[in-house]
Amino acid sequence: MPKSLQTPATVLQSLMDEYQLNPFSLSKAVHLSPSAARLLVIGKSKITVPTALRLAKFFDQTPAFWLGLQRDADLSEASKDKELQDVLESIPKAKKPAAPKPGTAEKPSKKQTHSVLSKKTTITTSPRSAKNKGPKKVVKKK
Repeated sequence: MPKSLQTPATVLQSLMDEYQLNPFSLSKAVHLSPSAARLLVIGKSKITVPTALRLAKFFDQTPAFWLGLQRDADLSEASKDKELQDVLESIPKAKKPAAPKPGTAEKPSKKQTHSVLSKKTTITTSPRSAKNKGPKKVVKKK
């Protein structure tokens, strides 16, 4: 027998029963509007990251717990969508390109590898005045 899916709404309702809460008291505790809390409890609203953080803090759980419940509910709902299933069946699997044969890898041209090295730069230092502490760097390109 398949495992019944625990939706965020059923888990939330169960916890509210355990703690003897109603949607209004939950909304005040986690700083949500009463309508937003009621929509969560009846399953008409999804658990968002901010809501998961609030519920996790209040019920001493992790946000990942609430987001995992929402993810599983979303995947279950999507698996029942016939149009989506038809689209998914028409999508081919990606294929990796054949690996190049050893020794045929493209090497950078000499112009690319030596372009940075072709300019010679000399850095010299000269003393600075007492008010501009430290040596002055002079860059000369040849």
